[in-house]
This record gives sequence, structure tokens and C-alpha cells, in this order.
Amino acid sequence: MAISRRQFLGTLGAAVGASAPLTKTHAAGRQFKGYPNSSGVLHDTTLCIGCRKCEQACNQVNELAKPDTLFDDLTLLDKRRRTDAAVYTVVNRFAPPGKGATAPVFVKKQCNHCLEPACASACFVKAFTKTPEGAVVYDESLCVGCRYCMVACPFEVPAYEYDNPLNPKVTKCTLCAPRLAQGKLPGCVEACPREALIFGKRKDLIKIARQRIMTQPDLYVDHIYGEHEMGGTSWLYIAGVPFGEIGMREDLGTKSAPELTSGPLSAVPVVVGLWPVLLTGVYAISKRKDKIAQEEKQAALKAARQEARDEQAASLDKLREKMTQEKTAAINFEVKKALEEAAKKEESPEGTPGDPIEKNTTGTGTPPTPDKGQQED
Repeated sequence: MAISRRQFLGTLGAAVGASAPLTKTHAAGRQFKGYPNSSGVLHDTTLCIGCRKCEQACNQVNELAKPDTLFDDLTLLDKRRRTDAAVYTVVNRFAPPGKGATAPVFVKKQCNHCLEPACASACFVKAFTKTPEGAVVYDESLCVGCRYCMVACPFEVPAYEYDNPLNPKVTKCTLCAPRLAQGKLPGCVEACPREALIFGKRKDLIKIARQRIMTQPDLYVDHIYGEHEMGGTSWLYIAGVPFGEIGMREDLGTKSAPELTSGPLSAVPVVVGLWPVLLTGVYAISKRKDKIAQEEKQAALKAARQEARDEQAASLDKLREKMTQEKTAAINFEVKKALEEAAKKEESPEGTPGDPIEKNTTGTGTPPTPDKGQQED
């Protein structure tokens, strides 16, 4: 039986707690400033009409389960929604003060793909990584289910498959990394009918956003959300109202997650050389248990098949014995019957004992008259 994630974490914690000697490391050693030519998406909320075409495209591209409510049902926009294990992006409608009921603002929410991701910084098995293309991707084969990524994310994006007890994983927007590798656009960008979503190099998107803000200062607030928040993100926003009025945090600051945690974590002792050995050991134990379980399963199946064959052979022997007995009884019955019939025939022979009566040639039935010589005698 494979080792569970809870057992893995328990073994890991016990081993780390009992290990010595300890050395110090710095979280700052894992920092990086992003990739200069990475891509991203600019979301112009002034152009979004809340059609939910991006939600539908995301569902289809990622082959997610069909929702209970159809995508053309816009009543969902009245509810404040967030992403979950089966929904990688949502569109919410806001009515900021001063805009009036006739001028709602629609905002798409998904993973912002930070330049220095908090989820990757918190993941000690490196299940999350930032790619040079700009996406923050997840490797479920490395994940141990600790969910530190969910706690670390300032945008509350990663979700966990709690309804999947056998092989749960963390889910979120992938920026359609497989499509980017094929030279395609992200599904949501391709489906947007108003070009409220623009894909391109991050540095170019920032230029486009600045140009729009400069040329139409009455339409936009002078801020590009994601340019500096949490060290910068690959998903950028521009809007005509303060971002705090459309459900976006404005208290994050400009420092990335590794920068914020480098001080406290610098004093946390960890066993640098033990990690590979420990993980390899746990993996070997898990594989050994799997092998033993498989061998036991095969042995049990072999024994069951042999037992079934033995029972079948015993049943056939009993059936043969029964058929032989029935056949012998039938033969004995027929022989006995034949002997009895033969005996009856011997006890009842044809004719009467004594001299036979000479036949009357005249046909009258009168005995023949003796001739003269016979009379004299």
C-alpha cells in the first residue's frame, strides 16, 4: 500500500526534528527577479462586458467539469465568486460608488502568476515553479498535499480537491502553458469578444497600459495593478475606479513574498544535506511497500485460483462417481429384470404332459377306427 501524504509529512517532521547537526540557510537565496522576456496578460476592466466567454473558454481548454449553471446565465455575476478546484477563473460585477447602477464594472479573477510567486516560495518540494514564459505551473507528482501554497498566496487563488480522496491536487489557472508552448493564445484571451484581455510580453503590456492611461486620464485611474504589487505579477489590470472598490487588495505593498520572509526564515535551522537522502528514503520505503503489497496480492490470487481448481476437480470427481453409481444400478436393474422374465418362461412350458393325440384327417375330431387286424388282436 502506498504511503499517504499525511504519513509522509509525519515521517518528514519526525526525521527533521531528530536530525543533527543543523545548518542555517536564507530564504533570500531562493529569490529571483523574474524573467525579463516573460509574457503576461493585460485586463482592461473598462472594456469588459461580463459576457463570461472567458469562463467558458477556460472550462473547455482545461477540460473541466461542466458547471450546473450555463455560461450564458449572467445572473451569477450578482454573486461574489472566487476560483475553486473546478473553476480556474470567474468574472464578478461591481457597482462602485459614483458609477451608478447603469455603469457596473466587470473584473476577471484568476491566478496572477507573480514574478516571485509566494506559492513557489512556500512549497518545500518545489511543486510550483515560475517558467521563463511567465506562467506559474504546478507538478502534482511532487505535491505532498501540505497546502502551504494556499496559505501563502496573497490573492487566495490556489484551491484543493477536497472531494477527491484518492489523488487530490492543487488547482489554479496555468496561463494555458501547454497552449503557449504550441504558439497559441490563452483560451480566455482568444475568446474575449471586446479585447478586454491582451496577451504579450509583460514589458510591452506595461507600455500599452501607460499609453492608455496617458491618452485618456479621465477614463483610467493612474495605476497599473500588478506592475509592482507583491514584487510584480504577469497578470496586469487597469481600471476606471480605485482597485479597492472592485474587490482587489491594495495593502500588499511592493515586496515579493521571498523578500518578506527572508529575515524570519534566515534563523530557521534546516537540514540541507538531509533533504535528498530523506526524500529518497521515503520514496524507497513507499516503493518497497508497494512491491510487497503487489507480491501479496499476486500470491493471494494464485492461491485463490488453485483453490478454485481443486474445488472444481473435487466436484467433477463426485459427479463422475454419482454417474457411475447410477449407471451400475441401471445395468443391474435390467439384468435382474431379464433373469426374472426368463425364469417365468421356464415355469410355464407350452402343451400337456402325456401321449400326443393323433390328428383327425377327416376334420371331424373323431378318433380313427382301428383296422380289422387290429380288432382281431
